[in-house]
Amino acid sequence: MVSDNSYVECLVESKASPAIVVLKYITLLLAIFFLVAFVVTPLGIFALIFGIAASVGYYFVSLNASIEFEYQYCDKEITVDKVLNKSRRKNVGKYEVGRIEIMAPSRSYHLDEYKNRTYKVLDYSAREKNPQPDPTYTIIYDGKEKLILEPTGDFVAAIRNVAPRKVFMD
Repeated sequence: MVSDNSYVECLVESKASPAIVVLKYITLLLAIFFLVAFVVTPLGIFALIFGIAASVGYYFVSLNASIEFEYQYCDKEITVDKVLNKSRRKNVGKYEVGRIEIMAPSRSYHLDEYKNRTYKVLDYSAREKNPQPDPTYTIIYDGKEKLILEPTGDFVAAIRNVAPRKVFMD
């Protein structure tokens, strides 16, 4: 029996959607406007309440404006963490390599037989539109989920060492 105790870690910075970036600046401007209005105008408590609400909105929107995904491979398991604003970490998934059906580059011909099936799509990549060449890999997991990752070559090689017939590097 072969045991693989390798550990590989990969960090990918995800681009925020334009709507999130615009919403971040709108909530910041609203917060400043209402807090200044509280001091300058006789609106009083209403301006303070709206200013605090806009500040809280800005906080939550700014958390989602800077997202990183951290992939970890350790002991035949892939763990994906979401890092919000470089300060808060949230585990978003654990995946056993033994339950992976296929892992291949997203534009690979190896994925052709899986294209007409319906999966729950989980995108843990940088979400950049049309980068050349496409750095993403697609994993079909347990017949139910389609994971999109942007791993390094070392990360893919570590998984390929454990499951050579399921991982393609084209």
